[in-house]
Amino acid sequence: MELNNIQSIFSISNSDEFEAQCLKIFSFQFAHNSVYKSYCELLSKTPRNVSHSSEIPFLPIEFFKSKKIVSSSKQVEAIFESSGTTGSTTSKHYITDLNVYKESYTRGFTHFFGSIKEYCILALLPSYLERKGSSLVFMVDDLVNQSQHPDSGFYLYDLKQLHEKLIQLEEKGTKTLLIGVSFALLDLVEQYPTKLEHTKIMETGGMKGRRKELIREELHQKLLEGFSVDRIYSEYGMTELLSQAYSLGNGIFNCPPWMRVMTRDTEDPLSPQEYGKTGGINIIDLANIHSCSFIATQDLGKVNKDGSFEVLGRFDHSDVRGCNLMAL
Repeated sequence: MELNNIQSIFSISNSDEFEAQCLKIFSFQFAHNSVYKSYCELLSKTPRNVSHSSEIPFLPIEFFKSKKIVSSSKQVEAIFESSGTTGSTTSKHYITDLNVYKESYTRGFTHFFGSIKEYCILALLPSYLERKGSSLVFMVDDLVNQSQHPDSGFYLYDLKQLHEKLIQLEEKGTKTLLIGVSFALLDLVEQYPTKLEHTKIMETGGMKGRRKELIREELHQKLLEGFSVDRIYSEYGMTELLSQAYSLGNGIFNCPPWMRVMTRDTEDPLSPQEYGKTGGINIIDLANIHSCSFIATQDLGKVNKDGSFEVLGRFDHSDVRGCNLMAL
């Protein structure tokens, strides 16, 4: 799609505009994404018989492990790759326009937290820094640069240095965001419990075998007590998307205007789930225009009537149940 059409995605201001963009992008991706088109045709869903976003098929996220999911003939500028255990197959997200990703996460951050330039951004993402192709590291690195604060930057395992930097920033009253992977934030708060008054703590999830898995409530309670803060923020994103949802506390996530979450029946992936009921999480990410904007994830959650949602875990096994359409 042309630049002016992409900008219209980021200027969505109501549900009617969102609906119109969904149908337009579905038609575009059906025409330009051969894998997605084949999947839709197997379900007998085409732009001719889809008249509402609720009828648009969601591509199982597993396809990113075996297929090149693109809706563009442009040259690939970057490949983001998911983390995985040794020997496991990882997802690959082929990006043909990095500027769209930058626009999405910059506008998304600003939507929820205000101007990036108001913050000193400290990043504690060791497991992501230790591998190539992390979309999260790309995003945070750019946010660090956009902040233009001299103390913004990444920390690997030097927790003592990070602790000292936090103390310095607190003493100056500097507005700070500490974004970190869960296990590293737990390491930090256990070794250096610190009362923070000017710092937002944001966890991105992720134990990945580093520590015992904790439910979000347990994790947040430890961080709340150790940092003496009144809330823990969370980021919800994934390799296969170009947008992020954020929680401003209590594990309740909200999407930017060009992103929406809904749930599906866990036994029938083609059946939408009612508000308030646990189901598989489906995501519409209109910023993912050059890939696929309609994705069925492996996460479990429930959606509230106001569009906010909770993430409750993952499917017990790797494949979405009921989907026998993987052999495209």
